[in-house]
Amino acid sequence: MWLLISPMDVASRSKTRLSHIGSKINAKDMWAEYHQLTGRKQKTKVVDGITAELLNHHYAAISTDTSYQPPLCKQTVTGKITEVVSEWRMFNILNNLHATATGLDQLPAWFLRLDAPLFYKPLTYLFNVSISTGTIPRQWKAASISPVPKIPSPASLSDFRPISITSVLSRVMERLVVKQFIYPALHTPPPSLVFGYQFAFRPTGSTIYCCCHRHSPNNHHLAV
Repeated sequence: MWLLISPMDVASRSKTRLSHIGSKINAKDMWAEYHQLTGRKQKTKVVDGITAELLNHHYAAISTDTSYQPPLCKQTVTGKITEVVSEWRMFNILNNLHATATGLDQLPAWFLRLDAPLFYKPLTYLFNVSISTGTIPRQWKAASISPVPKIPSPASLSDFRPISITSVLSRVMERLVVKQFIYPALHTPPPSLVFGYQFAFRPTGSTIYCCCHRHSPNNHHLAV
């Protein structure tokens, strides 16, 4: 019989051991202590015949389109710099960055947060130029990939899920575009677009909501 122990139970029984760890700031350390207290020691599994080079070739093969052709410039792209993000908003974004993984550019979140008074002006200009011209710095496209096993005992390359870690600034730009452009389009879409059955990549959307919607008695569009 298995006994399930939640993190809250562990914290209440081991307050002395976990009191020096902040769950919001040092989440990694908290989970390391949690696994140690519960006897679940995470070990890096080494699979015979699977190397970093083979994983790189595998991920490159499944994510590369050999027939890709660069698209033509759209009419929405202009040489005029539009103020999408203000300097005050950029300062608040940098000043409220949470601890997160560092990308290949080696610019950690704490460094950007502490030096926000120095960085917010040039980053505001860089973000506005990037969005207005439809170009993304090459450094923001690069990511380090951590292969995470999908199953307890992985045996092939497809048994590893690639987790990409982009730069902090790239993730800041992504959240900015999503909140300012994508979310409003989903909330108030144009007449030519219907998102009534769009459950992924939108606020409050989830698999559970999709299942509830499909089994609702008011839904007359069930697939047969």
